[in-house]
Amino acid sequence: MEQRKKVSKKTLSKALKTWYYGHLTCYSQEHMQTFGYLCSMLPVVRELYDTKEEQKEALETYSAFFNTEPQVGSVIVGVTIGLEEAKANGDEIDGEMINGVRAGLMGPLAGLGDSLVVGTLIPILLGIGLGLSNDGSPLGAIFYIVVWNLIVTLGMRFLFYKGYDLGGKAVDILVGEKANAIRDAVILLGTIVIGAVAASWINVRTSFSLANAAGVEYVNLQQTLDSVFPNILSAAAVIICWWLMTKKKMSPLLVMLLLVVVSFVGVLLGFFDPGLSY
Repeated sequence: MEQRKKVSKKTLSKALKTWYYGHLTCYSQEHMQTFGYLCSMLPVVRELYDTKEEQKEALETYSAFFNTEPQVGSVIVGVTIGLEEAKANGDEIDGEMINGVRAGLMGPLAGLGDSLVVGTLIPILLGIGLGLSNDGSPLGAIFYIVVWNLIVTLGMRFLFYKGYDLGGKAVDILVGEKANAIRDAVILLGTIVIGAVAASWINVRTSFSLANAAGVEYVNLQQTLDSVFPNILSAAAVIICWWLMTKKKMSPLLVMLLLVVVSFVGVLLGFFDPGLSY
């Protein structure tokens, strides 16, 4: 009986490292992560197939467009390595099926990864880091760099090898009903975290007021607003930024530039007080 081909631990490690460091290789709007994915599959294909023709045919599967959240998306690389190994051993798996799995997983995992990593993990770590750096201490930056790299490295390694072990079984787990429930829960958690960060770090106040001829103030806009809805300007600023980025599809950079312009004009008109003294 012919011995089944199996990807070695050394090759799996090389594939993971290639994805870890090079998932944005030759990144462009046309190809996104395609070439990074292709490079990570090179050592696997070379080990599983003996002839150049077989290797070329296998690699054509991974030349199709690919884009997902890179940390959580490492599980897709592991899954397709498991499927490619089964295909090399003559199982009823072809390149079209593998490509279908890639295409089917990259969208849901992009949403899950963006909610979990970008919308939840990064704000939490940044919030802790900012708190540690209140007095100008470098501890916050050191904390963020160390903890972020540790979580990402261990997390990507775990997902990669779990995907490889599961192979095709991972599809049902990652895009089934349980996955949708997890995604909804993560989105809710991310929303709560963003709300907490906004409440802690966003503080928009106006210095606009009206006084009579004797210089006695009789209208203070900030006090009036606080009597109706405390910190309403801060809440409005967060909601407007969210609306611009989600509904109007403005980039974060453009929104930040818009905030600078609004702040500058507000100071000139006396609506904001920068607190500067000569």
